[in-house]
Amino acid sequence: MSTKTRFIISLMFTLPLALSMFGLMLPGGEYTMWALATPVVTIGGYPFFVGAWSAFKHRLASMDTLVALGTGVAFLYSVYAIGLGRAVYFEVAALLITFILLGKLFEDLTRTRASDAIEKLIGLQATEALVLRDGKETHVPLGDVRVGDLVIVKPGEKIAVDGVVTEGSSTIDEAMVTGESLPVAKHAGDTVIGATINTTGSLTFRAARVGSDTLLAQIVELVRTAQTSRAPIQKLADQVSGVFVPIVVILAIVTFNIWFVLLGASFITALLFAVAVVVIACPCALGLATPTALMVGTGRGASLGILIKSGEVLESARGIKYVVFDKTGTITA
Repeated sequence: MSTKTRFIISLMFTLPLALSMFGLMLPGGEYTMWALATPVVTIGGYPFFVGAWSAFKHRLASMDTLVALGTGVAFLYSVYAIGLGRAVYFEVAALLITFILLGKLFEDLTRTRASDAIEKLIGLQATEALVLRDGKETHVPLGDVRVGDLVIVKPGEKIAVDGVVTEGSSTIDEAMVTGESLPVAKHAGDTVIGATINTTGSLTFRAARVGSDTLLAQIVELVRTAQTSRAPIQKLADQVSGVFVPIVVILAIVTFNIWFVLLGASFITALLFAVAVVVIACPCALGLATPTALMVGTGRGASLGILIKSGEVLESARGIKYVVFDKTGTITA
């Protein structure tokens, strides 16, 4: 089930629960709140409980651990407290899960937009090529072009793959790669780049790099790799999470013992204070902000013609004070 579907389901059941925060009692009271919170915790919260269990099996703690502990205990306590005259916290568990799902939905949307930038790059390439085989001109799909094939390009057509001109002369618009606004003259022996546009004469060139070896394919892979790379600050966030989560759990245990043992509070009261520590300490942004910013940066850069090699490069760019461009406005660093 997608994050979007989980969020919509959770939101539908959480909105009525939110009314109880304004002192409005729902028909059926606590039992209605129980019924509304159950699908939010079981469906919306499913990924967090799975993530927490997976981390536990590897003797680790993650943000999912905090979410699962906080919402799970709040929900189970509320089920126990029904009919006992005690306050219930179904809306707390539901709202927390729904808000975190909203953050993950934003992350998914950001990833989708970043992927769109890659799709635009892929869309620049030709879909087929006119190849000279056995003395005949044949239109073949781009994927069928082989190294060594003689490819014919007419005026106005895109260069199918990277290669070397063997016959003819023309001018080619290479702005996509070089940023040069004026078409570049090409003659026999010159190289041509796939996805650039032949503007004037006809050319015949020998395919040198095809498929994933073309310059455009390498650019696409570069952007895709950058979007999944981990910036140094992201690694720091992961390290902080690995320490922060156990500390929060320890503080929750200490809080329970102080109230239950030292202050003589009831088991349920002490448990509620411990749960409050866990719930309040759920810093969802710590795990979401860095990867989201990284994907937004690389995706937005790709759409503007700026190719970022990795998250480390993106982070180090904050120290740049001066940028010098040549007459084409192109820079490689």
